[in-house]
Amino acid sequence: MFRADRVIVDGTERPAAVLVEDGRIVAVPARDAEVDARWADAYREVVLAPDEVLIPGLVDTHVHVNEPGRTEWEGFATATAAAGGVTTILDMPLNSLPPTVDVAALEVKRAAAAGQCAVDVGFWGGAIPGNEGDLRALHLAGAFGVKCFLLDSGVPEFPPLLDPGPAMREVASFGGLMMVHAEDGRLVGKAAGRRYADFVASRPRAAEDGAIAGLLRLARETGARVHVVHLSSSDALGLLAAARADGVAVTVETCPHYLVLTAEEVADGDTRFKCCPPVREADNRDALWQGLVDGIIDMVVTDHSPCTPDLKHLDPADPFCGDFGEAWGGIASLQLGLPVVWTEARRRGRPLDDVVRWMAQRPAALAGLTRKGRIAAGCDADLAVFAPEETFTVGALHHRNPITPYAGRELRGVVRQTWLRGEIVDATAPRGRLLTRGTHA
Repeated sequence: MFRADRVIVDGTERPAAVLVEDGRIVAVPARDAEVDARWADAYREVVLAPDEVLIPGLVDTHVHVNEPGRTEWEGFATATAAAGGVTTILDMPLNSLPPTVDVAALEVKRAAAAGQCAVDVGFWGGAIPGNEGDLRALHLAGAFGVKCFLLDSGVPEFPPLLDPGPAMREVASFGGLMMVHAEDGRLVGKAAGRRYADFVASRPRAAEDGAIAGLLRLARETGARVHVVHLSSSDALGLLAAARADGVAVTVETCPHYLVLTAEEVADGDTRFKCCPPVREADNRDALWQGLVDGIIDMVVTDHSPCTPDLKHLDPADPFCGDFGEAWGGIASLQLGLPVVWTEARRRGRPLDDVVRWMAQRPAALAGLTRKGRIAAGCDADLAVFAPEETFTVGALHHRNPITPYAGRELRGVVRQTWLRGEIVDATAPRGRLLTRGTHA
């Protein structure tokens, strides 16, 4: 049982008790509610400090774990989501070998993850040219949806769908979800060199906007449910709002780095900041925040995509020597997503319950995980103890390759404890379960 002066329940913060039995929340009474003596004797009581808030464990539906095949980039044992208050992650189908584009590969991924996970883990499938016949089987095998690229993914074994229509029609036929990296490769140039401005110019907002417009047309034609991953161009917000008003089944995510970082602060050669699509200008960042507050953007997930230092072209002797054309594009932030977003949300006058909705409730809803992302009777007792006013400076991280553009940044909000199904997370004794679509709803 938990008792706290501050608990995020039903989208608001209030004093409450949270009663837990067999890993599930059974009731959320008043903070000082009396409980049955039998029940009180059987379960320990955890009382939060006055500066702590009890929040639901976050759900991050966009994580690249990379195991098997590229475990030196990241692995299930080192994707330390619990350190950031995350209790459920969904792993992307690419960067691991083999990519998760058929049921056999899904089983390889599950076997690699088994026994290693400190938090609960589910898996997306992948859509690549010619595997339309595998998509229904992936759905039936428990993949939460399928992800595709509309341009080069960066790894040769996961080629793009230059014509996503056939895959979208197939996904629509069984009521699945299509997640899309939406950039038009015809509008993306070849970046080279140290200048960050050249890299941003090579992947203009128009490349995202045009790809999203085409995706929305196909969604109207096919009836497919689509999800736009890592939106960075605020110019697309009007298109997305109009499509949703017309009844198109589209959801949208953005990431901490697009809500916090700006192109103006990126030093030439500092490839820690490289991601695709790129971190854009401050006015674009501000417009993304407005889209999030207005509900056009549904959620915030990390797109945790780490790699080894050599792939970032980092040299300890010269940290600003990187080539933005050659460096791997990805930002590792699984451990930092909550404090990064909360620091900026607080600065903009947004309450913590907004952040919880964006980073826990709505990602869980996207994946159909009805027992995750909320503090409510019947939900899994996945919880985080969060001190929202405590500050810290980003130093060493627990990820396998702790490369981050947030290094040295002062953030507000510390995760003091993370609980999975009513037990405190212990990375040395992993208890995470492998989730399948529908089974763990």
